Amino acid sequence: MIDHAHDLGSVREATDRMLTAVGELDNAAVAEPSRLPGWSRGHVLAHLARNADALVNVLEGRPMYPDAAVRDADIERDAPRPLDVHLADLRESAARFQAAGAVPADWSRTVELRNGVTDEAARVPFRRRAEVELHHVDLGIGYELEDLPEDFVARQTDFLAERFAGHPDVAPARLTDGTHAWRTGREADAPEVAVTGAPADLLGWLTGRRDGSGLTVTGGPLPALPPL
Repeated sequence: MIDHAHDLGSVREATDRMLTAVGELDNAAVAEPSRLPGWSRGHVLAHLARNADALVNVLEGRPMYPDAAVRDADIERDAPRPLDVHLADLRESAARFQAAGAVPADWSRTVELRNGVTDEAARVPFRRRAEVELHHVDLGIGYELEDLPEDFVARQTDFLAERFAGHPDVAPARLTDGTHAWRTGREADAPEVAVTGAPADLLGWLTGRRDGSGLTVTGGPLPALPPL
């Protein structure tokens, strides 16, 4: 069973960790490129703040974003701000998300995210944690996939393997980090490709943050994955 209250606490910890690291930057560093193509670190920070507010909308029964154009325009608008403004916005938007999560509610209800995706409300805090943890890595400021908490890596790998399970465009594969195993890709009579690697390398490949060169692949080529 998903413990949304525990996940809200984990979101707070991940946010505090990210804010502490970002607080060591300066305005010039915020304007430098992040690891995401076409985005500065300011773009990543702006996205994180606006995503917190978007997930408040989800929890309160409103559309996550008015539309894709508004989402993108808000990020472009906020990206060039100085560090102190980014930090204030991140703290305030994180507080709004925590407040929305503290409201008594039916956490088993279905909520709607972007592009018609639906999920159980109880999963929203973990979705927010994924945004904070992975985009902290994307900032390129010393926090790597290897630094992610073990429980997060395992759950996010579970989530992504399930997301790609049965996908008609993904070759069937069995993934393992030596301790855990997952199956993903389309149902087929063909043998599964075996993909083995460290937890961080598996997650990096599944999230599109690593090319899979650190993985051991047998039984065929490394499956190509669609963008998230």
